[in-house]
Amino acid sequence: MPDRTKFILDEKSIPAQWYNIQADLPEPLPPPLHPATGNPVGPDDLAPLFPMELIKQEVSTERWIDVPGEILDVYKLWRPTTLFRAHNLEKALDTPARIFYKYEGTSPPGSHKPNTAVAQAYYNEKEGIKRITTETGAGQWGSALSFGGACFDVEIKVYMVAISYHQKPYRRIMMEAWGGKCVPSPSNETNAGRTMLEKDPDSPGSLGLAISEAVEEAVSREDTHYSLGSVLNHVLLHQTVIGQEAKEQMEMAGFYPDIIVGCVGGGSNAAGMYLPFLKDKIDGKKPDLRIINVEPASCPTLTRGPYTYDFGDVAGMTPLLKMFTLGHDFIPPPVHAGGLRYHGMAPIICHLHNLGLVEAVSVHQLETFEAGVLFAKTEGIISAPETNHAIRAGIDEALKCKKSGEAKTILIAHSGHGHVDMAAYQAYFEGKLHNYDYPEEKIKESLSHLPKVGD
Repeated sequence: MPDRTKFILDEKSIPAQWYNIQADLPEPLPPPLHPATGNPVGPDDLAPLFPMELIKQEVSTERWIDVPGEILDVYKLWRPTTLFRAHNLEKALDTPARIFYKYEGTSPPGSHKPNTAVAQAYYNEKEGIKRITTETGAGQWGSALSFGGACFDVEIKVYMVAISYHQKPYRRIMMEAWGGKCVPSPSNETNAGRTMLEKDPDSPGSLGLAISEAVEEAVSREDTHYSLGSVLNHVLLHQTVIGQEAKEQMEMAGFYPDIIVGCVGGGSNAAGMYLPFLKDKIDGKKPDLRIINVEPASCPTLTRGPYTYDFGDVAGMTPLLKMFTLGHDFIPPPVHAGGLRYHGMAPIICHLHNLGLVEAVSVHQLETFEAGVLFAKTEGIISAPETNHAIRAGIDEALKCKKSGEAKTILIAHSGHGHVDMAAYQAYFEGKLHNYDYPEEKIKESLSHLPKVGD
Protein backbone atom coordinates (compact mmCIF):
# COMPACT_ATOMS: atom_id res chain seq x y z
CA MET A 1 0.00 0.00 0.00
CA PRO A 2 1.34 3.48 -0.86
CA ASP A 3 2.79 5.47 2.01
CA ARG A 4 0.12 8.15 1.89
CA THR A 5 -0.18 11.31 3.96
CA LYS A 6 -3.74 12.49 3.20
CA PHE A 7 -6.98 10.53 3.07
CA ILE A 8 -9.68 12.58 1.37
CA LEU A 9 -13.32 11.63 0.93
CA ASP A 10 -15.69 12.81 -1.78
CA GLU A 11 -18.57 15.14 -0.91
CA LYS A 12 -20.93 12.19 -1.34
CA SER A 13 -19.30 10.64 1.75
CA ILE A 14 -20.61 13.30 4.15
CA PRO A 15 -22.67 11.22 6.60
CA ALA A 16 -26.38 11.53 5.85
CA GLN A 17 -27.24 10.32 9.36
CA TRP A 18 -25.95 11.01 12.85
CA TYR A 19 -25.02 8.01 15.00
CA ASN A 20 -26.74 7.77 18.38
CA ILE A 21 -24.71 5.80 20.95
CA GLN A 22 -27.76 5.60 23.22
CA ALA A 23 -29.06 2.78 21.03
CA ASP A 24 -26.04 0.63 21.90
CA LEU A 25 -25.14 1.49 25.49
CA PRO A 26 -24.78 -1.65 27.64
CA GLU A 27 -26.67 0.21 30.38
CA PRO A 28 -29.06 3.15 29.79
CA LEU A 29 -27.91 6.65 30.52
CA PRO A 30 -28.99 8.00 33.94
CA PRO A 31 -31.73 10.56 33.22
CA PRO A 32 -31.45 14.30 33.94
CA LEU A 33 -33.47 15.27 37.00
CA HIS A 34 -35.68 18.26 37.73
CA PRO A 35 -33.93 20.19 40.53
CA ALA A 36 -37.20 20.96 42.33
CA THR A 37 -38.85 17.54 42.22
CA GLY A 38 -35.97 15.12 41.72
CA ASN A 39 -37.99 13.43 38.97
CA PRO A 40 -36.68 12.78 35.46
CA VAL A 41 -36.92 15.83 33.23
CA GLY A 42 -39.62 15.67 30.55
CA PRO A 43 -40.02 17.42 27.19
CA ASP A 44 -42.21 20.15 28.70
CA ASP A 45 -39.41 21.06 31.12
CA LEU A 46 -36.99 21.61 28.25
CA ALA A 47 -39.38 23.32 25.82
CA PRO A 48 -38.61 26.88 27.05
CA LEU A 49 -34.97 26.36 26.10
CA PHE A 50 -34.79 24.07 23.05
CA PRO A 51 -36.78 23.33 19.88
CA MET A 52 -38.78 20.11 20.10
CA GLU A 53 -36.72 18.33 17.45
CA LEU A 54 -33.56 18.75 19.56
CA ILE A 55 -35.44 17.61 22.66
CA LYS A 56 -36.47 14.45 20.77
CA GLN A 57 -32.84 13.87 19.76
CA GLU A 58 -31.73 14.40 23.36
CA VAL A 59 -33.80 11.44 24.61
CA SER A 60 -33.86 9.30 21.47
CA THR A 61 -32.63 5.70 21.50
CA GLU A 62 -32.82 5.34 17.71
CA ARG A 63 -29.44 4.33 16.32
CA TRP A 64 -29.52 6.58 13.26
CA ILE A 65 -31.08 10.05 12.91
CA ASP A 66 -31.32 11.65 9.47
CA VAL A 67 -29.40 14.84 8.74
CA PRO A 68 -31.74 17.33 7.00
CA GLY A 69 -30.70 18.35 3.51
CA GLU A 70 -30.42 22.02 4.47
CA ILE A 71 -27.79 21.11 7.06
CA LEU A 72 -25.91 18.89 4.63
CA ASP A 73 -25.80 21.79 2.17
CA VAL A 74 -23.95 23.90 4.77
CA TYR A 75 -21.72 20.99 5.81
CA LYS A 76 -20.48 20.89 2.21
CA LEU A 77 -18.57 24.14 2.82
CA TRP A 78 -15.94 22.11 4.72
CA ARG A 79 -16.97 18.47 5.03
CA PRO A 80 -15.67 15.84 4.65
CA THR A 81 -12.57 16.90 6.54
CA THR A 82 -9.18 15.36 5.85
CA LEU A 83 -7.51 12.54 7.77
CA PHE A 84 -3.71 12.89 7.86
CA ARG A 85 -0.94 10.43 8.60
CA ALA A 86 1.60 12.31 10.75
CA HIS A 87 4.72 10.88 9.08
CA ASN A 88 6.96 13.79 10.11
CA LEU A 89 5.85 13.64 13.73
CA GLU A 90 6.45 9.90 13.79
CA LYS A 91 9.96 10.48 12.43
CA ALA A 92 10.70 13.22 14.99
CA LEU A 93 9.60 10.91 17.81
CA ASP A 94 11.49 7.93 16.33
CA THR A 95 8.48 5.78 17.15
CA PRO A 96 7.18 2.64 15.46
CA ALA A 97 3.65 3.93 16.18
CA ARG A 98 1.44 5.07 13.31
CA ILE A 99 -0.09 8.46 14.14
CA PHE A 100 -3.17 9.77 12.35
CA TYR A 101 -5.18 12.90 13.00
CA LYS A 102 -8.59 14.04 11.78
CA TYR A 103 -8.36 17.79 11.16
CA GLU A 104 -11.48 19.85 11.91
CA GLY A 105 -9.77 23.22 11.43
CA THR A 106 -11.01 23.77 7.88
CA SER A 107 -14.54 24.81 8.89
CA PRO A 108 -15.24 28.55 8.53
CA PRO A 109 -14.82 29.20 12.31
CA GLY A 110 -11.78 26.88 12.38
CA SER A 111 -13.02 24.10 14.65
CA HIS A 112 -15.40 21.14 14.98
CA LYS A 113 -18.10 23.28 16.62
CA PRO A 114 -20.12 24.15 13.46
CA ASN A 115 -21.11 20.47 13.12
CA THR A 116 -23.70 21.12 15.84
CA ALA A 117 -23.98 24.92 15.62
CA VAL A 118 -25.40 24.72 12.12
CA ALA A 119 -27.84 22.00 13.18
CA GLN A 120 -29.02 23.87 16.26
CA ALA A 121 -29.55 27.13 14.37
CA TYR A 122 -31.49 25.22 11.70
CA TYR A 123 -33.86 23.49 14.12
CA ASN A 124 -34.52 26.73 16.00
CA GLU A 125 -35.28 28.61 12.78
CA LYS A 126 -37.65 25.82 11.68
CA GLU A 127 -39.56 26.27 14.95
CA GLY A 128 -39.81 30.02 14.38
CA ILE A 129 -37.17 31.02 16.92
CA LYS A 130 -35.14 33.96 15.65
CA ARG A 131 -32.92 34.60 18.67
CA ILE A 132 -30.56 32.31 20.67
CA THR A 133 -28.41 32.93 23.73
CA THR A 134 -25.36 30.85 24.54
CA GLU A 135 -22.08 30.80 26.42
CA THR A 136 -18.54 30.27 25.19
CA GLY A 137 -15.19 29.58 26.82
CA ALA A 138 -12.34 30.11 24.38
CA GLY A 139 -14.73 31.51 21.80
CA GLN A 140 -14.79 28.56 19.40
CA TRP A 141 -18.42 27.79 20.22
CA GLY A 142 -19.56 31.41 20.21
CA SER A 143 -18.00 32.00 16.81
CA ALA A 144 -19.44 28.73 15.47
CA LEU A 145 -22.97 29.51 16.62
CA SER A 146 -22.67 33.04 15.22
CA PHE A 147 -21.73 31.43 11.90
CA GLY A 148 -24.67 29.02 12.21
CA GLY A 149 -26.99 31.92 12.99
CA ALA A 150 -25.80 33.73 9.88
CA CYS A 151 -26.58 30.64 7.80
CA PHE A 152 -30.24 30.64 8.91
CA ASP A 153 -30.84 34.30 9.84
CA VAL A 154 -30.99 33.72 13.61
CA GLU A 155 -29.75 36.40 16.03
CA ILE A 156 -27.03 35.15 18.41
CA LYS A 157 -26.15 36.57 21.87
CA VAL A 158 -22.97 35.14 23.43
CA TYR A 159 -21.81 35.32 27.04
CA MET A 160 -18.04 34.77 26.82
CA VAL A 161 -16.01 33.77 29.88
CA ALA A 162 -14.34 37.04 30.91
CA ILE A 163 -10.75 35.85 30.97
CA SER A 164 -11.10 34.49 27.42
CA TYR A 165 -13.00 37.60 26.29
CA HIS A 166 -9.89 39.63 27.13
CA GLN A 167 -7.30 37.00 26.10
CA LYS A 168 -8.92 36.25 22.74
CA PRO A 169 -10.39 39.45 21.21
CA TYR A 170 -10.26 38.05 17.70
CA ARG A 171 -12.79 35.36 18.58
CA ARG A 172 -15.18 38.11 19.63
CA ILE A 173 -14.52 39.96 16.39
CA MET A 174 -15.27 36.77 14.45
CA MET A 175 -18.64 36.56 16.22
CA GLU A 176 -19.39 40.17 15.34
CA ALA A 177 -18.44 39.58 11.69
CA TRP A 178 -21.14 36.87 11.52
CA GLY A 179 -23.64 39.14 13.26
CA GLY A 180 -23.35 37.81 16.81
CA LYS A 181 -23.28 40.00 19.91
CA CYS A 182 -20.68 39.07 22.55
CA VAL A 183 -20.42 40.28 26.17
CA PRO A 184 -17.96 39.22 28.89
CA SER A 185 -19.28 36.97 31.67
CA PRO A 186 -19.90 37.79 34.47
CA SER A 187 -21.89 40.73 33.14
CA ASN A 188 -24.31 43.31 34.50
CA GLU A 189 -27.03 42.03 32.17
CA THR A 190 -28.29 39.16 34.40
CA ASN A 191 -28.90 38.48 38.06
CA ALA A 192 -26.34 35.65 37.97
CA GLY A 193 -23.70 37.96 36.55
CA ARG A 194 -24.41 40.82 38.92
CA THR A 195 -24.31 38.49 41.92
CA MET A 196 -20.85 37.24 40.94
CA LEU A 197 -19.54 40.74 40.29
CA GLU A 198 -20.70 41.79 43.76
CA LYS A 199 -18.69 38.91 45.25
CA ASP A 200 -15.67 39.38 42.99
CA PRO A 201 -15.50 42.42 40.67
CA ASP A 202 -12.42 40.89 39.02
CA SER A 203 -13.90 37.41 38.53
CA PRO A 204 -12.33 35.60 35.53
CA GLY A 205 -15.66 33.88 35.00
CA SER A 206 -16.37 30.26 34.19
CA LEU A 207 -18.35 28.26 31.67
CA GLY A 208 -20.80 27.34 34.41
CA LEU A 209 -21.44 31.00 35.16
CA ALA A 210 -21.73 31.94 31.49
CA ILE A 211 -24.31 29.14 31.09
CA SER A 212 -26.29 30.62 33.99
CA GLU A 213 -26.37 34.02 32.30
CA ALA A 214 -27.37 32.64 28.91
CA VAL A 215 -30.11 30.42 30.39
CA GLU A 216 -31.43 33.26 32.56
CA GLU A 217 -31.82 35.54 29.56
CA ALA A 218 -33.39 32.81 27.42
CA VAL A 219 -36.10 31.90 29.94
CA SER A 220 -36.94 35.57 30.47
CA ARG A 221 -37.86 36.13 26.81
CA GLU A 222 -40.47 34.31 24.74
CA ASP A 223 -38.62 35.01 21.49
CA THR A 224 -35.36 33.43 22.67
CA HIS A 225 -34.02 29.90 23.03
CA TYR A 226 -30.77 28.68 24.56
CA SER A 227 -28.06 26.66 22.84
CA LEU A 228 -25.22 24.61 24.31
CA GLY A 229 -22.06 23.75 22.38
CA SER A 230 -21.08 20.62 24.26
CA VAL A 231 -22.15 18.24 27.08
CA LEU A 232 -25.73 17.45 25.99
CA ASN A 233 -26.63 14.25 24.11
CA HIS A 234 -27.86 15.96 20.94
CA VAL A 235 -24.61 17.93 20.69
CA LEU A 236 -22.48 14.79 20.82
CA LEU A 237 -24.89 13.20 18.32
CA HIS A 238 -24.26 15.94 15.75
CA GLN A 239 -20.50 15.59 16.13
CA THR A 240 -20.52 11.91 15.10
CA VAL A 241 -20.05 13.02 11.50
CA ILE A 242 -16.37 13.24 12.51
CA GLY A 243 -16.02 9.62 13.59
CA GLN A 244 -18.10 8.23 10.74
CA GLU A 245 -15.85 9.91 8.20
CA ALA A 246 -12.76 8.83 10.13
CA LYS A 247 -13.84 5.18 10.08
CA GLU A 248 -14.07 5.25 6.30
CA GLN A 249 -10.74 7.07 6.02
CA MET A 250 -8.96 4.64 8.35
CA GLU A 251 -10.21 1.86 6.09
CA MET A 252 -8.65 3.74 3.16
CA ALA A 253 -5.41 3.88 5.14
CA GLY A 254 -5.57 0.17 5.85
CA PHE A 255 -5.43 0.46 9.65
CA TYR A 256 -7.84 0.38 12.58
CA PRO A 257 -6.99 2.50 15.63
CA ASP A 258 -5.56 0.83 18.70
CA ILE A 259 -5.82 4.13 20.60
CA ILE A 260 -8.07 7.16 20.07
CA VAL A 261 -7.30 10.38 21.95
CA GLY A 262 -9.24 13.62 22.20
CA CYS A 263 -9.30 16.70 24.42
CA VAL A 264 -12.32 17.12 26.68
CA GLY A 265 -13.89 20.12 28.36
CA GLY A 266 -17.51 19.21 27.77
CA GLY A 267 -16.41 16.42 25.45
CA SER A 268 -18.19 16.93 22.12
CA ASN A 269 -15.19 16.73 19.77
CA ALA A 270 -13.64 13.68 21.41
CA ALA A 271 -16.98 11.88 21.59
CA GLY A 272 -17.81 12.84 18.02
CA MET A 273 -14.65 11.06 16.96
CA TYR A 274 -14.80 7.96 19.09
CA LEU A 275 -18.49 7.09 19.50
CA PRO A 276 -18.79 5.46 16.05
CA PHE A 277 -15.66 3.41 16.85
CA LEU A 278 -16.90 2.62 20.35
CA LYS A 279 -19.78 0.64 18.89
CA ASP A 280 -17.18 -1.84 17.59
CA LYS A 281 -15.77 -2.17 21.11
CA ILE A 282 -19.20 -2.67 22.63
CA ASP A 283 -20.06 -5.24 19.94
CA GLY A 284 -16.83 -7.16 20.63
CA LYS A 285 -15.27 -6.44 17.24
CA LYS A 286 -12.43 -4.41 18.79
CA PRO A 287 -12.52 -5.20 22.53
CA ASP A 288 -9.00 -3.91 23.21
CA LEU A 289 -9.60 -0.45 21.68
CA ARG A 290 -8.34 2.22 24.09
CA ILE A 291 -10.13 5.57 24.16
CA ILE A 292 -8.41 8.35 26.11
CA ASN A 293 -10.14 11.56 27.18
CA VAL A 294 -7.54 14.25 27.87
CA GLU A 295 -8.26 17.12 30.27
CA PRO A 296 -6.14 19.89 31.85
CA ALA A 297 -4.62 19.25 35.27
CA SER A 298 -6.03 22.63 36.28
CA CYS A 299 -9.61 21.42 35.67
CA PRO A 300 -9.46 17.67 36.38
CA THR A 301 -13.12 16.70 36.13
CA LEU A 302 -12.87 13.04 35.07
CA THR A 303 -9.65 12.31 36.92
CA ARG A 304 -10.43 13.89 40.30
CA GLY A 305 -14.16 14.59 40.49
CA PRO A 306 -16.85 12.22 41.86
CA TYR A 307 -19.56 10.69 39.68
CA THR A 308 -22.78 12.25 40.94
CA TYR A 309 -25.68 14.51 40.05
CA ASP A 310 -24.88 18.19 39.76
CA PHE A 311 -26.10 21.33 38.07
CA GLY A 312 -24.61 22.22 34.71
CA ASP A 313 -24.31 25.86 35.73
CA VAL A 314 -23.28 28.03 38.69
CA ALA A 315 -26.72 29.45 39.52
CA GLY A 316 -28.46 26.06 39.56
CA MET A 317 -30.86 26.85 36.72
CA THR A 318 -30.21 23.72 34.64
CA PRO A 319 -31.47 20.17 35.21
CA LEU A 320 -29.32 17.93 37.39
CA LEU A 321 -26.98 15.81 35.27
CA LYS A 322 -25.23 12.60 36.34
CA MET A 323 -21.59 13.34 35.62
CA PHE A 324 -18.10 13.56 37.00
CA THR A 325 -17.96 17.04 38.50
CA LEU A 326 -15.77 19.43 40.46
CA GLY A 327 -18.87 21.22 41.78
CA HIS A 328 -21.08 23.65 39.89
CA ASP A 329 -19.63 26.73 41.60
CA PHE A 330 -16.07 25.68 40.70
CA ILE A 331 -14.17 28.68 39.27
CA PRO A 332 -11.15 27.37 37.36
CA PRO A 333 -7.82 29.17 37.08
CA PRO A 334 -7.36 31.33 33.96
CA VAL A 335 -5.26 28.91 31.94
CA HIS A 336 -5.25 29.41 28.19
CA ALA A 337 -7.20 26.28 27.27
CA GLY A 338 -10.43 28.20 27.80
CA GLY A 339 -12.58 25.62 26.03
CA LEU A 340 -11.65 22.98 28.61
CA ARG A 341 -12.48 24.95 31.76
CA TYR A 342 -15.79 23.31 32.64
CA HIS A 343 -16.65 21.84 36.03
CA GLY A 344 -18.52 18.86 34.60
CA MET A 345 -18.47 16.62 31.54
CA ALA A 346 -20.88 15.20 28.98
CA PRO A 347 -23.12 12.64 30.73
CA ILE A 348 -22.51 10.16 27.90
CA ILE A 349 -18.74 10.35 28.39
CA CYS A 350 -19.12 10.13 32.17
CA HIS A 351 -21.37 7.08 31.83
CA LEU A 352 -18.88 5.38 29.50
CA HIS A 353 -16.02 6.23 31.86
CA ASN A 354 -17.95 4.85 34.81
CA LEU A 355 -18.56 1.63 32.85
CA GLY A 356 -14.84 1.33 32.10
CA LEU A 357 -15.26 1.69 28.34
CA VAL A 358 -13.13 4.86 28.09
CA GLU A 359 -10.16 6.27 30.01
CA ALA A 360 -9.17 9.72 31.22
CA VAL A 361 -5.83 11.45 31.83
CA SER A 362 -4.92 14.99 32.84
CA VAL A 363 -1.96 16.89 31.42
CA HIS A 364 -0.18 20.12 32.36
CA GLN A 365 -0.29 23.36 30.40
CA LEU A 366 3.43 23.68 29.61
CA GLU A 367 3.63 20.14 28.28
CA THR A 368 0.65 20.72 26.00
CA PHE A 369 2.25 23.78 24.41
CA GLU A 370 5.51 21.87 24.03
CA ALA A 371 3.56 19.22 22.13
CA GLY A 372 1.76 21.85 20.05
CA VAL A 373 5.00 23.48 19.00
CA LEU A 374 6.48 20.13 17.99
CA PHE A 375 3.33 19.38 16.03
CA ALA A 376 3.56 22.74 14.26
CA LYS A 377 7.20 22.16 13.36
CA THR A 378 6.57 18.66 12.03
CA GLU A 379 3.03 18.75 10.63
CA GLY A 380 2.74 22.47 9.85
CA ILE A 381 -0.52 23.08 11.70
CA ILE A 382 -0.63 25.53 14.62
CA SER A 383 -3.25 23.93 16.84
CA ALA A 384 -5.68 25.41 19.34
CA PRO A 385 -4.46 25.19 22.97
CA GLU A 386 -7.33 22.77 23.65
CA THR A 387 -6.25 20.52 20.80
CA ASN A 388 -2.69 20.51 22.13
CA HIS A 389 -3.95 18.42 25.06
CA ALA A 390 -4.92 15.63 22.68
CA ILE A 391 -1.64 15.99 20.79
CA ARG A 392 0.28 15.74 24.07
CA ALA A 393 -1.44 12.48 25.00
CA GLY A 394 -0.99 11.12 21.49
CA ILE A 395 2.74 11.87 21.63
CA ASP A 396 2.99 10.24 25.06
CA GLU A 397 1.38 7.07 23.73
CA ALA A 398 3.72 7.09 20.72
CA LEU A 399 6.72 7.39 23.05
CA LYS A 400 5.44 4.41 25.02
CA CYS A 401 5.44 2.49 21.75
CA LYS A 402 9.04 3.58 21.21
CA LYS A 403 9.99 1.97 24.52
CA SER A 404 7.98 -1.19 23.97
CA GLY A 405 8.68 -1.52 20.25
CA GLU A 406 4.97 -1.88 19.50
CA ALA A 407 3.67 -0.45 16.22
CA LYS A 408 0.29 0.70 17.50
CA THR A 409 -2.07 2.89 15.49
CA ILE A 410 -2.97 6.15 17.25
CA LEU A 411 -5.82 8.36 16.06
CA ILE A 412 -5.94 11.96 17.35
CA ALA A 413 -9.12 14.04 17.28
CA HIS A 414 -7.77 17.40 16.12
CA SER A 415 -10.50 19.85 17.10
CA GLY A 416 -9.22 22.99 15.36
CA HIS A 417 -6.49 25.48 14.53
CA GLY A 418 -4.97 28.08 16.86
CA HIS A 419 -4.72 31.02 14.47
CA VAL A 420 -6.54 33.34 16.88
CA ASP A 421 -4.71 31.95 19.92
CA MET A 422 -1.37 33.58 19.25
CA ALA A 423 -1.43 35.44 22.58
CA ALA A 424 -1.34 32.08 24.34
CA TYR A 425 1.62 30.94 22.26
CA GLN A 426 3.35 34.25 22.88
CA ALA A 427 2.89 33.83 26.64
CA TYR A 428 4.36 30.34 26.36
CA PHE A 429 7.38 31.50 24.36
CA GLU A 430 8.01 34.33 26.84
CA GLY A 431 7.93 31.96 29.80
CA LYS A 432 4.80 33.50 31.31
CA LEU A 433 2.80 30.28 31.55
CA HIS A 434 3.00 27.94 34.52
CA ASN A 435 1.70 24.51 35.40
CA TYR A 436 -1.10 24.41 37.91
CA ASP A 437 -2.58 21.51 39.87
CA TYR A 438 -5.97 22.50 41.22
CA PRO A 439 -5.70 22.30 45.03
CA GLU A 440 -7.54 19.43 46.70
CA GLU A 441 -8.94 21.72 49.38
CA LYS A 442 -10.58 23.95 46.75
CA ILE A 443 -12.14 20.92 45.07
CA LYS A 444 -13.48 19.73 48.44
CA GLU A 445 -14.91 23.18 49.13
CA SER A 446 -16.72 23.27 45.80
CA LEU A 447 -17.98 19.71 46.19
CA SER A 448 -19.44 20.55 49.59
CA HIS A 449 -22.12 22.53 47.75
CA LEU A 450 -23.36 19.66 45.60
CA PRO A 451 -27.15 19.29 45.48
CA LYS A 452 -28.64 16.57 47.62
CA VAL A 453 -29.96 13.81 45.38
CA GLY A 454 -30.88 10.27 46.36
CA ASP A 455 -28.59 8.58 43.87
